Amino acid sequence: MNLSKIKRIYMIGIKGVGMTMLAQFLVAKDIEVSGSDTKEKFMTDKVLKNSGIKVIENFSANNIPADTNLIIYSSAYNKDNNTEMQAIENLKIEKLSYAEALGQIFNNHYGIAVVGSHGKTTTTAWLGYVLEKANLAPNVLVGAMVPQFGGNALVGRSDYFVIEADEYQNKLKYYNPRVVLLNNIDYDHPDFFPTVADYNQVFIEFIEKIPSKGFLVANFDDPTIRKIANVNSRAKVISYAINEVSDYVAYDIKSFNGKEFFKVKIVVDETEDDEEAVANKELGDFSIQLIGKHNIYNALAVIATCIELNIDLVKIRKYLEEFSGTARRMEIMGEHNGAIIIDDYAHHPTEIKATLSGIEKLYPQKNKIVVFHPHTFTRTKALLNDFAKSFLDADELIILDIYGSAREIQGGVSSEELVRKIKEVNNKIKVQYIPTQKEAENYLRKQASIGDVIILMGAGDVFRIGEKLIK
Repeated sequence: MNLSKIKRIYMIGIKGVGMTMLAQFLVAKDIEVSGSDTKEKFMTDKVLKNSGIKVIENFSANNIPADTNLIIYSSAYNKDNNTEMQAIENLKIEKLSYAEALGQIFNNHYGIAVVGSHGKTTTTAWLGYVLEKANLAPNVLVGAMVPQFGGNALVGRSDYFVIEADEYQNKLKYYNPRVVLLNNIDYDHPDFFPTVADYNQVFIEFIEKIPSKGFLVANFDDPTIRKIANVNSRAKVISYAINEVSDYVAYDIKSFNGKEFFKVKIVVDETEDDEEAVANKELGDFSIQLIGKHNIYNALAVIATCIELNIDLVKIRKYLEEFSGTARRMEIMGEHNGAIIIDDYAHHPTEIKATLSGIEKLYPQKNKIVVFHPHTFTRTKALLNDFAKSFLDADELIILDIYGSAREIQGGVSSEELVRKIKEVNNKIKVQYIPTQKEAENYLRKQASIGDVIILMGAGDVFRIGEKLIK
């Protein structure tokens, strides 16, 4: 894609977080961008408005400007569910899916892709923040709002292009990275990947694409990654871990006053033909604002990448600690009747456990009320037993009706079934099924008080409960 020759782009489904971050990048390149979506209010509405991007809140063939050079569409839409998608079939205008468009831009840069089942958003934003503050002037596209970015994108003058690369529907096939950060591989998206082997394969194929002059930053505490990294990557592999032997190791980990403190050492191979090689090269102390062991892994990935990119260690330490996180990742929304309200995107058992473990560190004495909005029938059914075991750090649990995807067959499992399964494995937790957000809001409005922490969890719009409670 030659952006210099494109004057006007139209985007179908522009309010999606990926589409919004791409739109911000394109506008910064002096391209006129407009698009369409539903009337539903999204967290991206404000960003689009602040970027001066025109959004039409309905779908119609008449919306598409006659002088459009390129149409980019969300994978949520097709000719069967969207009138504009029907109309563009006969237009002699170049058409690209979001992933195809992003891939064409990414592949023309020094591409750094953050991949894995969990932690992509935080790690992408964190790396982007450190690179920006260290004056590397990167382009960064993140799948959530980043307060320190003023949106979910940074547009820089350098060739560095950092993206959160989603494995769903194998979007990874469109990207040719120079650098890959691989934090974990944990089976997900059963609607697209029938087996664990199918899911793992997309990551294997992705790291095989890294050129020999690139590098892979890999979490060696993840057994699958440890197994595939060196075998499938022709590029340099830089490992990090807390428990396993690796190049970068975090240790002496402590939590205090809402922060994580830890030390990092580089483990040097003593067999190297280097008289100065030592067993451990100490990098010293680090502190981060983001709580939880999972965020120490995220931080290690950023540290290892930045050192490989020759950023000064003093700068890495400083900017790593400055980073304050992204929207919808353990985000404190406000209070209701003295109860603290936290919003989190966790929608997979591993993410739920990690988030609740982190919140337990922050608020060990408080009563933790979790409102979980299961996301997709296929995921809920495939991981039902794992979901049932993931709420051990909660004191009270509310399960809403499943948030079904438009792409899947509805049914096959229910929230009532999940509640029964939770009661089987944990008879200490108070768990109840409340079908709707409105009913859950009414319950919390009456019951929540000082001493409670309300945690809203899910990939859908469960955060709206918090918005109404704090008004």
